[in-house]
Amino acid sequence: MTPFGADKVMTAVLSGEADIGFMGSESSIYTYQEGANDVIKNFAQLTQRAGNFLVAREEMPDFSWDDLKGKDVLGGRKGGMPEMVFEYILKKNGINPQKDLSINQSIDFGSTAAAFSGGQADYTIEFEPSATALEAENSGYVVASLGVDSGYVPYTAYSAKTSYLNANPNIIQKFTNALQKGMDFVQSHTPEEIAKVIAPQFKETDLATITTIVSRYYEQDTWKSDLIFNEESFNLLLDILENSGELKERVPYEELVTTTFAKKAAH
Repeated sequence: MTPFGADKVMTAVLSGEADIGFMGSESSIYTYQEGANDVIKNFAQLTQRAGNFLVAREEMPDFSWDDLKGKDVLGGRKGGMPEMVFEYILKKNGINPQKDLSINQSIDFGSTAAAFSGGQADYTIEFEPSATALEAENSGYVVASLGVDSGYVPYTAYSAKTSYLNANPNIIQKFTNALQKGMDFVQSHTPEEIAKVIAPQFKETDLATITTIVSRYYEQDTWKSDLIFNEESFNLLLDILENSGELKERVPYEELVTTTFAKKAAH
């Protein structure tokens, strides 16, 4: 099932509607902070860079983050990973997210591209395929990659309740092994080859566009070669949450991450 947004995925896992969730790892930290008695644990990290892009109304070959000063930007939901990574980059570049520009956080996750092409804001933060679609219709141009400018961030991971992991280690191991096979395929094939394999999943997008999207992610080293969620990544995630004012206190890595399954799968 595909609930849009990490908050909705987490709700499905917590309610038992889903056994495994794939989402931004910040969600597991929030539920831990709220005192969840059955801790949601991350067991396989998939992406190591943010997958979204800053889209402008015109081509800006010499873009710098300072260009956003005084501008309107369609951002993401407060406390969500896309928005926090954006604010982290702004602060890294000496820009105050609250004072130096206006970030609109009221538009639903899937509707920002339509709002932008309809004339709202000077910039928008978009995932694929929206970023490429805006370029294709000449409504916008990708001027920066949040994934490149934020560095290696544990952006998405697979997680499950601790009770589920303990009760079903074989299922989780087989699932992680299958994911690792996928990662091995990505590492050993070209964007063109990958695009052909995944095309049936994206019937509404033509092969050339899928290839462009895969190439973009490929070139910026978005996918991990293994699924091991290491402590350094986790600490960077805590830094980003702290930076956004979303962290009550730093939470222990061992409580929220297990690398047992990913390490076995990588051998």
